[in-house]
Amino acid sequence: MAHVYTRVVRILRLPQTVRATVIFIVCLSGSYAPASSAWSAATDAEFTGTPAPLPDGEFVPTLSLDAAIQLATRRNSDIRAATGEVAATEAALVQSGARPNPELAYSLEDLKKATRTTTVQLNQIVELGGKRNARIAAGERARDAAAADRVVKVADIRASVIAAFFDVLVAQERLVLADAAVVLAQRGSEIAGKRVTAGKISPVEETKARVAQANAMLERSQANTDVVAARGRLCAMWNGDVQCFGVANGVLGDMPDVPKFGDIATLIAASPSVRRAALEVDRRSALAEVEKTRRTMDVTVSVGVKRAEDIGRNQALIGLSVPLPLFDRNHGNVLEALRRTDKASDELSATESRVRADLLQFHQQWTAARDAVVLLRNDILPGAQSAYDAAVKGFEFGKFTFLDVLDAQRTLLQAKTQYLNAVASLHRAHAEIDRLTGAPIATNSLNGKTSP
Repeated sequence: MAHVYTRVVRILRLPQTVRATVIFIVCLSGSYAPASSAWSAATDAEFTGTPAPLPDGEFVPTLSLDAAIQLATRRNSDIRAATGEVAATEAALVQSGARPNPELAYSLEDLKKATRTTTVQLNQIVELGGKRNARIAAGERARDAAAADRVVKVADIRASVIAAFFDVLVAQERLVLADAAVVLAQRGSEIAGKRVTAGKISPVEETKARVAQANAMLERSQANTDVVAARGRLCAMWNGDVQCFGVANGVLGDMPDVPKFGDIATLIAASPSVRRAALEVDRRSALAEVEKTRRTMDVTVSVGVKRAEDIGRNQALIGLSVPLPLFDRNHGNVLEALRRTDKASDELSATESRVRADLLQFHQQWTAARDAVVLLRNDILPGAQSAYDAAVKGFEFGKFTFLDVLDAQRTLLQAKTQYLNAVASLHRAHAEIDRLTGAPIATNSLNGKTSP
């Protein structure tokens, strides 16, 4: 490096003609590089830092759905990775606008000082055919595609958080249901014990009651395990600890109305997946333009000075070189880029069809689940509760056997379980439609009722 620096100093000490040559080459090289360096420094300062993870032991006693979505949006690793990809494409966009560097050449002919000839020459490639503008356009399309990928990832994570949040709510309700089942089983066991003591029923009935109580306690233990697992899956959405919150605060019975499928179908064009596929077509088209511009050959401009010691004077050098496109016209790369553009167009059509089919599927699932919730809440659950109450009272007065009580209790618990399953299916379908459309679907609540 010191040797090269010394040669450059000597060049600058040459006559005015040579210095003008150097200035000409520098002007050809453009002034994009300093801006690139400044932008790179700013980018490094902004994106090299890693967001701080959740502090150890951070615990939220009560977690709402909005808070869960905000935590996941800020701290989810997949979203952060997508954000980093956007930053990388921004850097690539800056590089795409860089001009070719000039080349400094030095040659020495003859080792004898009296007869030697020294040549200093600057070569500059001049891009033709709009190559630089085509690269910049392709870089912009790549940046837009990366930003669209981030939007898709945010929509996916949001839908996953909503589904996981309602899974926690359902698990909590199942735990409450299991607690109620244990209480019911204990009550039945006590009633059976009293009737055995009074000599009104066989001890076998009391044994059946105790077995039913033990089964209820096992189901409660499983329900508690399911709550812990559901909370852990939700906390994982923002890299939190397994137990990063206490209770999910929400209302399962807040049932959104089902909009018409035609209204939802109008949002397909704005779907993040469809938008990403459309931007991929634009990106491929821009890359095809880049390959087309490469069919135009660049020229190399050369200027310099030659010092001939035998005649004792300097001689100016001016040159121009042009590649001859005899063997390589970049035909294969252009054809490949065009075929990949066609492929992206076909993938766009396939994505639109897939989104429409998925929307229809989840719309039907949403409709069926909501109908099931309404039927269970308004008809089946009240009837099952009434049948159970009547069976317990009849058993106390000796009109029914304990098997009738167990049957009525089983029917009631199954109805409540079906209700919770229908509610979970409804909210999952709603979250999937939100993911496909990229925005929350505006709906109305169903009378503001809460879950039983």
